[in-house]
Amino acid sequence: MRSSACRYDLIKAVMELGFAAVDMNLYLDNNPEDKTAVNTYNSFVSQYAQARCAYEKKYGPLTNFGYAPSVCPWKWVESPWPWEKEFYM
Repeated sequence: MRSSACRYDLIKAVMELGFAAVDMNLYLDNNPEDKTAVNTYNSFVSQYAQARCAYEKKYGPLTNFGYAPSVCPWKWVESPWPWEKEFYM
């Protein structure tokens, strides 16, 4: 992921990779022995973590706990909330 990515590009990558990981997770619920699918899932999870990290490093946490360390002052309470932000192309 390029370091100069705009906010829209970063959040779009987070959403796409999160969707892909969930989709593969659902597939694996019914096909747990599919090695190719497990590898694909692991790849999506790794890419998702990287995309999330890149977004959170530049723009702050996407969730209120568990996935991202915080700096002081506590960023989660700042407005707008992640789901209230508008992203433009």
